[in-house]
Amino acid sequence: MLNLALFGPPGAGKGTQSEFLLSKYHLHYISTGDMLRQEIARKTRLGLEAQDIIASGGLVSDEIIVQILEATITEHPEANGFLFDGFPRTSIQAYILEGLMIKLHTSLSCLISLVVPESATVERLLKRGQISGRSDDNEVVIRNRLKEYHAKTRPVLSFYHERGIVREVDGTPPVEEVARSIEAIIRQELNAKRLNVVLFGHPGSGRGSQGKALAKRFGLEYVATGEMLDAEIRSGSEVGRKINELYENGQLVPDEIVVPLIERKLASSKDAKGFIFKGFPRTLVQSYILDGLLKKHGTSSTKVIELAVPTLELIRRLDARSQTERCMPYDKSTARIVQRLHEHETKTMPVIDRYRQYHGVTTINGEGTFDDVLERLAFEVENGLKSLR
Repeated sequence: MLNLALFGPPGAGKGTQSEFLLSKYHLHYISTGDMLRQEIARKTRLGLEAQDIIASGGLVSDEIIVQILEATITEHPEANGFLFDGFPRTSIQAYILEGLMIKLHTSLSCLISLVVPESATVERLLKRGQISGRSDDNEVVIRNRLKEYHAKTRPVLSFYHERGIVREVDGTPPVEEVARSIEAIIRQELNAKRLNVVLFGHPGSGRGSQGKALAKRFGLEYVATGEMLDAEIRSGSEVGRKINELYENGQLVPDEIVVPLIERKLASSKDAKGFIFKGFPRTLVQSYILDGLLKKHGTSSTKVIELAVPTLELIRRLDARSQTERCMPYDKSTARIVQRLHEHETKTMPVIDRYRQYHGVTTINGEGTFDDVLERLAFEVENGLKSLR
C-alpha cells in the first residue's frame, strides 16, 4: 500500500500535484475538510458533533478528526493507498496518524515536501487572486497564512525527518517537471517495498513444501522456525545446546530464543525482496511480535494465506508421512497427530482470526496435486505484488 503525505506552503502547487498522484497511482484522497463536510452531509453521529462545534465557532477536536479518518480509510479497502492533504497539520496530529497507521497495519510511505521560496509563493498566490478573484489572495492575508504555516506546520517536517521518510522536491520548475521528480521518488519507494507472506495451515496442509516453492519462484527468503532451530543445534552454539536440551525434555522453545533468531534473519537479509513466514507466528503473542519486528525493519505483512485441507485428509497425509524419512516427531502415532491438530485449533486459529479481522486472510484450497495448489498460491502472491506497485 502506498500512503503519501504532500506538504508545502500555500501556493507550492499541492493541489495540482495531488491530481497527478491520485490518477497515476489510484490513491484515495484524504482531506480533513472534505471528510468533515461529508460526515456533516451524511448526518452521522460524528458529523453532527462536528457541525455543532463549527456552528458555535469552535475548532473540531483531534478526537473527532481521528475517528472520521479511521472510518474513511477502512471504508476504502480497494484503494492502492491514501494521499493525505492538510493532515497532519501539527506534531500532535503526526503522532495520531502514526498510531492510526500502526493500528491498521500499515504506515506512511513517505512525506513529499514541495520546497518553494516565500517570495515565489507570494507571487503565485497574488496571480491566482487576480485570476480567481479570491478575496483571501491578497498580500496581507498571504503573509499571515505563511506565518501560520511556519509556526504550526513546519514542525511536522521535523517529526518525519527523524523517521527518515521526508523527500524534498524543488517546487519552482514547471508543473510537469515537478511531477516527474515526484514520480521518481515514488518509483524508488515502490521498489523498496518488500513482499512479506505469512503462510498458515494445519500440520499436513503442505505449507512447508509450498512455502519453499513460492520462495524460490518469487525470489523471497523462506523463514521457518523449525529449520532455524535445527540449524542452530547443528551449529553447536550455546543457543543450539539450549534448544536441544528443551527438545530432549519435551519442552517448547520459548519466544526468548525464537524471536532473536528471526530478527537476526531479517537483519542479515537487507537486500531480500521479501519473506515467506512458515511456523511463525504460532500464537497471538507471536503475531504481535512479528508486526513489531517487521515495522522495526521498515516493512509489514503484505499477504496472509491459509491453506485449507479437510481434517480426514490431514490425518491421512500425516499417517502416510510417518512411513517415510520425512516423518516429524508428531507423526509417530495417531494420538500425537490428533494432539498436534488440536493444538493448532486452540493456539493458531485465534491468530488467523486476528489477521482476518485486521489485515485480511486469503483461504486457499490445499487439496489436489502439488502443482495445482502451488498455482493457486502463486496467483495470490502475484496479487500481493500488484498491491505493492
